[in-house]
Amino acid sequence: MTINDFSFIDGLLIVFAVGISVLMLRRTIRDAPFWRATVTPLASIIGSGFLIVAPLLTNIAGIWAIPGIVGIVLLSFWLGGAIRFNILHENQVRSSSSAVGLERLSDIALALAFVISITFYIRLMSGFILTGIDLYTPLQADVLATVVLAFIGVYGLLQGLHGLERLEEYSVTLKLAIIASLLLGLIYYDGHHGYDLSGLPTPEISFWAALQQLGGMLLIVQGFETSKYLGADYSAQLKTRSMVLAQVLAGAIYIAFVALALPLMAAFTDVAPDETAIIELSGNITLVLPAMLVFAAAMSQFSAAVADTIGAGGVVENESGKWLSAKVSYPVIAILAVMLMWNSNIFELVAFASRAFALYYLLQCLLAAWLAAQVTVGWRRVWQVCFYLILACVLLFIVLFAVPVEG
Repeated sequence: MTINDFSFIDGLLIVFAVGISVLMLRRTIRDAPFWRATVTPLASIIGSGFLIVAPLLTNIAGIWAIPGIVGIVLLSFWLGGAIRFNILHENQVRSSSSAVGLERLSDIALALAFVISITFYIRLMSGFILTGIDLYTPLQADVLATVVLAFIGVYGLLQGLHGLERLEEYSVTLKLAIIASLLLGLIYYDGHHGYDLSGLPTPEISFWAALQQLGGMLLIVQGFETSKYLGADYSAQLKTRSMVLAQVLAGAIYIAFVALALPLMAAFTDVAPDETAIIELSGNITLVLPAMLVFAAAMSQFSAAVADTIGAGGVVENESGKWLSAKVSYPVIAILAVMLMWNSNIFELVAFASRAFALYYLLQCLLAAWLAAQVTVGWRRVWQVCFYLILACVLLFIVLFAVPVEG
């Protein structure tokens, strides 16, 4: 490619990203309740794992990376079905002490995971931004993360759920616009260089080790459960429909990204990948993409942290019987995240957060199986109970044996 080629594509990608942003920020879309309910799970799903998913899968599965990401996405849809079933039958949960106990235990696991993930996202975002402007020190990253967390907590207290959703909406819109430009740039690159996968390795790890690592990667597409905790402002039907849309959009983005990026992934064979590595590699596609991806990466961390703050606030409101509102809990959650960040190595706690999320999903699957036994009849009862119990066994495997990849 020549400099002129780069200049044309750079301009095209910028115009494309701006056009998508303008379209998505139109009032008719921005203020639609269905889209607002979709933004929270979508922001959480496309979090810090997006830019690293292709290099990770290349190391684990090599030429089988595409079936790998398809399998992960399908498992997340299966799991999302269990969460949606529970959302639609919340009244039955409240009528049984056993179901309430399962729900409470799962919520405790989720709340712990949320606080850790919020801390991780914002600390990672701060370090990433400061590295990008060559000002990084651990102390400065902690200070910047503290300021951002304080802003989220105070803003949530003053503006409530819909105020945080508005923050999410702008950051998610910009992130999705840049991701769309990245996919367009990858299509351009693959079209000019040919879709050559000959440099990718055949996996050398054992099938058991591959399953363990793929199980850990389920947490990369975690986040759809935030729909469950959006609060009474959204009906159960709206929560479930918006969760489906969030999972469809996120799943399509993950699969398309992995498929289109594979010809570039030979460089990551036997190398521990990180977000900055793939951003540097994007310079082989166009001149403008690295800068755009730095911004998208920062937006990913921020929007995922806001989404998990909303989810954590919803958990607190549910578990306190609305005695403590989500709005009041946002600054408390931010304070806990700040305390956690200054008193621990947050990167060592990511593994704990991963298993806490998996434990939450396991308990939700058991709850779905119990609900199916109560509210369905005949063969439908048999297959639904089996459906959710099999999924619970898959989650038990992840809890016990998976190697966590992302928080």
